[in-house]
Order: sequence, then C-alpha cells, then structure tokens
Amino acid sequence: MKTKCVFLDRDGVLNKDYVDYAYTLDKFEILPGVPEALQKLKDAGFKLVILTNQSGIVKGVYEKKDVMICHNALQEACDNAIDYMYYAPLHEKWSNSLSRKPGTLMFERALYKFDADLENTWMIGDKERDLVPALEVGIPHRIQVDNEPVEGSCSTHYAKDLLDAVDNIILASEK
Repeated sequence: MKTKCVFLDRDGVLNKDYVDYAYTLDKFEILPGVPEALQKLKDAGFKLVILTNQSGIVKGVYEKKDVMICHNALQEACDNAIDYMYYAPLHEKWSNSLSRKPGTLMFERALYKFDADLENTWMIGDKERDLVPALEVGIPHRIQVDNEPVEGSCSTHYAKDLLDAVDNIILASEK
C-alpha cells in the first residue's frame, strides 16, 4: 500500500532560520505551532520526512553531530513525530551534488523509502529551492510558508506558517 507523505524543509519551516546557521541548541529555536502541526499530520496518517541542506558542515562551521543534536531536540519536542531526516552536507562552491536542493536525490530516496503515493505527497518549504525538486520528481502539492511566493513560483499553495499549511493539507486530504 502506498504511503501518504509530507516532506519538510527544516530551517525556516520547523525552526528559526539564521544567516549564520542554527546548529547549537541555544540557536535552535523551534517555531510556534510546530509540535502541534506535526502531531496533526501524524494523526491524519502521514509519514513525515525532513529534507534539509546543511552546507555549514562542508564549510567547517559545524559538524554532522551538531545536526543530529538539533534533530534529536526537535524529535524530543515533537514527541518523535519525524519518521526520517535526509540532509545534504555539501555546498555548490565546493562540490556538485544531486543531494543538495535544488537537486532531487533526497526526494528520490524518500519517495522510494516510503513507497510514497505521489497524489498524497506534499512538500513544505520556505524558499523556491525547496519546492523546485519536488516539482521535478512529480510531487503535485508544494506549499511555500512565511515568504510571499514570487510570480512564476512553482508553489501550488501559500501558508503563513507550518500550522496553516497543515490545516490546508488536512482539509484537502479529507475531500
């Protein structure tokens, strides 16, 4: 049986985004409504997968263990709602990679791992580069949160925050 999935960018969707990275617990600030939003999705039967670029690793700003410390804090705050996390530790200045968004490899891996039902799969991101690979792999529902979408954006929906996005997903899935 195919699986309903919601793919989520991390920084700017689940936690506050910083120009100089959110890689320590004192800077890893989970956004309001995130635990409630993720629980609503779990209750509605969705698998939840984080797909995040973490270029600070290749830049030497932080290490993989720092990403996992923050992920574990998110899991603890959200009652272990996240089913899996993919992260791309590379940056285009240092290496070409299909893993790093807007590359599609993280998406392809997640779709395969969870045997995702494309018609019932959603991507939530705060930047266009989060949504472009979702479009390229055939995910029909792409929600941009926080930032107003620009003309020509590949987003199919806009939401003010994650909780608003989740309410739209649940409403659409009940039809």
